[in-house]
Amino acid sequence: MALAIVRSATLLGVEGQPITVEVHVSNGLPGYTVVGLPDTAVRESRDRVRAACLSSGLEWALKKVTINLAPSGVRKSGAGLDLAVAVALLEASGQLPSGCLEGVGVLGELGLDGSVRSVPGMLSLVAALADSGVRTVVVPRLDGYEASLVRALRVRPVGHLGELVDCLKGEATWGAVAASAERHDEPSGDEALDLGDVRGLITARLALELSAAGGHHLLLVGPPGVGKTMLSRRLPSILPPLTYDEAFEVTRIQSAMGDFMGSLAERRPFRAPHHTATTPALVGGGSAIPRPGEVTRAHRGVLFLDELGEFRPSSLDALRQPLEERVIRIARHPVALEFPAHFTLVATSNPCPCGLGPPACGCDDAKRARYKRRLSAPLLDRFDLRVLVTSPESRDAPGEVSSTVAERVGHAVERQQARYAARPWQRNAEVPAGAVATDIPLNGDAIDAILDVAERCALSGRGLSGVRRVARTLADVEGSPSILPEHVLSAGELRQEVFE
Repeated sequence: MALAIVRSATLLGVEGQPITVEVHVSNGLPGYTVVGLPDTAVRESRDRVRAACLSSGLEWALKKVTINLAPSGVRKSGAGLDLAVAVALLEASGQLPSGCLEGVGVLGELGLDGSVRSVPGMLSLVAALADSGVRTVVVPRLDGYEASLVRALRVRPVGHLGELVDCLKGEATWGAVAASAERHDEPSGDEALDLGDVRGLITARLALELSAAGGHHLLLVGPPGVGKTMLSRRLPSILPPLTYDEAFEVTRIQSAMGDFMGSLAERRPFRAPHHTATTPALVGGGSAIPRPGEVTRAHRGVLFLDELGEFRPSSLDALRQPLEERVIRIARHPVALEFPAHFTLVATSNPCPCGLGPPACGCDDAKRARYKRRLSAPLLDRFDLRVLVTSPESRDAPGEVSSTVAERVGHAVERQQARYAARPWQRNAEVPAGAVATDIPLNGDAIDAILDVAERCALSGRGLSGVRRVARTLADVEGSPSILPEHVLSAGELRQEVFE
């Protein structure tokens, strides 16, 4: 009778969960039992592990094998535990030195030929092991560079089960982590999009710049062909660069979704789901273990919803909570997960079903009312910037190029980061309602201006805070240390009533 214990991890949403793999080998009828809430892929590890061991010239113990995956109350999914199960079984059967994996984490899927294959979410899995006290981790060779992004951790990349056994016995030396990943970022085609291509649309351009600088949610409303989508698609060209912590968060999500691009993320995500997307696809969910949706993929970036009125009303209302709290909480028995959802929402919409809007609109009052009801008032209230877009004139000249606007946005972001250095938020749009009065102060003239805006526009408390945040971003873009009355009045004008 022998027992071996190996550290590993499984993926829950976008977070890693440390797992202890306990293998018990004893005399009795040959059998292989896995306990501890395994899913189908984990239960099928027997056939993969057995074939991999035999293909690697190792023995398969014809004894009673019991595998416990602790903690037993956490559901385990995927094939990433294969390698940990295999080496624990080899240690328990006496084919590896006892204690050779003490303090070592093991991750990887096994092929029938003994090859060690990549698993999704490696960055989260390794980070979870590091947080649990592991200081050395064995990973698939293809995932070596990704695992090395977790600092203060020794990474041992392997390509084959036999190679790992030789290294653990001291009969071979560990391979080095590749200097760069073997997978690379694919060009998205957005690099060629520049604001310099856009003529006119002065107010909409200003709103786009403020959205990029302050992280404010933006809604552009106008008839088809006026340039709403064209303008929105150029937002990535003026977004501020990711900080290291933000880049790590974005890369961790990409890794968990199987989209690791070979290095830390360099650009902010820009997700544009089709209006036929379901609610689980948009905000996350699923019948078994919930999976992240588009709002999580857009974390630290932009979620762009073109033709907002065509999305399902229930899906749009599901966005209200993450827009406010910047996280998604999903409970499915027996797990409750929290997904990051810190994104800027940018949307476009037609003013009415026919798209023309007044005065050319041919829709009757009932159609317009039905169309407007698709977008609930609480959702519309969360857009700090709401702009009616009209067709540019043929004589309008091209505006500033993206590089000029991006430089101005970058300076505005730096001012905000310096101002909120001691706060848990970094951008004006993130300032909670309870801190608006202290973090975004107004002088006498600016107070009179915001009272005037509140009276003219009949703003809610949320709307009034939104105007104040946008006014602060306008001041930051212009380099003004304080909010002037003209900043408040401009912010009020950028929160238009976009549906008649």
